[in-house]
Amino acid sequence: MSLLSHISKLIPISKELEKEIISVSKEISVPKNTILIKKGERCRNLFFIKKGLLRGFYYDGGKEITHWFAKEEEFGTSFYSFITNEPSPETIETLEDCELIRVAHADLQNLYSNFKETERIGRIITETYYIDLEERFLNIQFKSAKERYQNLITKNPSLIQRASLGQIATYLGITQETLSRVRAEK
Repeated sequence: MSLLSHISKLIPISKELEKEIISVSKEISVPKNTILIKKGERCRNLFFIKKGLLRGFYYDGGKEITHWFAKEEEFGTSFYSFITNEPSPETIETLEDCELIRVAHADLQNLYSNFKETERIGRIITETYYIDLEERFLNIQFKSAKERYQNLITKNPSLIQRASLGQIATYLGITQETLSRVRAEK
C-alpha cells in the first residue's frame, strides 16, 4: 500500500496535499540487516513501510533489547530523536529487505505548517503509536509471559516467522528459555 492510500484511510486529503506529499516523499529499497539509525545519531526521517519489517532496539550491558517492530502499513522512526532532535537512544534496523517511503523531519514540519489536515493526520498516527506503547507497557507490567505471548500471536501472528526468537523474547520482556517453554505449552 502506498503512503497516500494509507493516509487517505485516516482522513480525506486535498489534491494539493497529495502533490506535496509526493514531492517530499522518497521511496527507497533497503536490504535486510541494514542499520537505518544508530544509537547516538539524530533521527531526521520518518519511514513508512511498504514492504518489510523494521525493529527498534536498545543496548543494555551489551545485550540487545527489542523495543518495537514495525511492518507493512506502519511507521517507524526513533520518535524521541525525531521529535526532540536529540541523539537517538535506540538503533533501528531492517529485519527483511524493505521498501520504505522516507519523509524528512523538515519536510514534515513544512507540511504541518502549510496543510492543516497534516496536523490531524500526525495526531492520529501519534495516538495510534501511544496506544500501542501503553498496551505494551501494561502487558509487561501486569501480564504473565504466557499472556504476553498469546497477545502477540493474536495481534501480530506473522511476527513469529519474521523475527528471531531472541528478538521476540526481549520484546516480550522475557528470556529466550521462557519463550521456548511458553511456546511448548501451546
